[in-house]
Amino acid sequence: MRIFTTEEQEFILEHQKHDVAQLMLQAQRYPNLPVQELVLQIKARQKAAQKLPTWVENPQVVFPVALSVEQSSSEITAAYKASLVKGKQLVDLTGGFGVDCFYFSRSFAQVIHVEQNQELQEIAKYNFGLLDAENITSINTTAEEFLSGFEGKADILYLDPARRGNHEQKLHLLQDCEPDVLRLLPLLFQKAEAVLLKTSPMLDIEQALQELGHVEQVWVVALQNEVKEVLYLLKPEAPAPADVPRTAVNLLPQANPQLLTFSRTQEEAATPVYNDPREFIYEPNAAILKAGAYRYLGQHLALSKLHPNSHLYTSVQLLPHFPGRSFRCLGISRYNKKELLKQLLEKKANITVRNFPESVADIRKKTGIKEGGQTYLFFTTDMHQKPIVLLCEKA
Repeated sequence: MRIFTTEEQEFILEHQKHDVAQLMLQAQRYPNLPVQELVLQIKARQKAAQKLPTWVENPQVVFPVALSVEQSSSEITAAYKASLVKGKQLVDLTGGFGVDCFYFSRSFAQVIHVEQNQELQEIAKYNFGLLDAENITSINTTAEEFLSGFEGKADILYLDPARRGNHEQKLHLLQDCEPDVLRLLPLLFQKAEAVLLKTSPMLDIEQALQELGHVEQVWVVALQNEVKEVLYLLKPEAPAPADVPRTAVNLLPQANPQLLTFSRTQEEAATPVYNDPREFIYEPNAAILKAGAYRYLGQHLALSKLHPNSHLYTSVQLLPHFPGRSFRCLGISRYNKKELLKQLLEKKANITVRNFPESVADIRKKTGIKEGGQTYLFFTTDMHQKPIVLLCEKA
């Protein structure tokens, strides 16, 4: 790892928001600077600007290659993770750039950062010093090697297994990721009171519960309605998969998180009520849909569903603080181009499909409706199995 000189740091800061391609074309203007290397730093900072403001704001922080920044947690999701657990010692066996470690260090007396890539480990260690995270110890080794020599017993072992193969393909199954948590699980329980595992949002929760077998709690974490990660808290003694609490979390920058906790047993026991569209329409946030609270949500909030598979809800009175988006229903239309365009003066709308045989792209192509405006169209199927279009505005 190379620490940049004051002159190089000034160049990075001066051009932090500039076009990197243009900077490379102008490289001859800076004969005394390694412009190509500095541009890589600028590019990484640009990628991290929204995700990691604490790192970007420090001019001395060194960034790794862009892929490591892409794979790291955002500060918002890392801070939420750190709020879920606390204790004396946490070991991050897949430390990476160290964002999770930095936030875990606020919840634990001691944090051990384990990273097998030497350059990445050195960068993270250097940055920990800059960010005053003095209770983090960084070690360059593999998760397996660390565990074999670790004689203590941590409160928490944290893992975020690598989800890219040798050819940069994205992987989702537990056994395809590195390290293989399923193989390591007996050893993990020997070395810690509990294990916190982060997985791809693409991994099926039911499959993970069956394969892991020791899950005490699940969190589906979304940031501004985009699911970023699924967290599993593992302990040797844990409830049956059907009884494991699942918390759907939608993190919002300017508001409290939207939270809903339930179990599969509660979901299966819930009795949905179906109705035609009423005055208000509700679309659950992405975390709730990923967690699978389709029946329970309606019963819990006393809302009717439009159809078993549509996952849209309705009510006569507006439900405040619904965990998702709320709309006022202005009307119901058939899927007919002339009928729809007659109600869209600007010929544009925001389109969503829920349990509908055509995609948004197909609908736009057939109707000529452009994106944007204040009108929201939900193409869905009602309780009578009929395709309908709901014309809505935000409530």
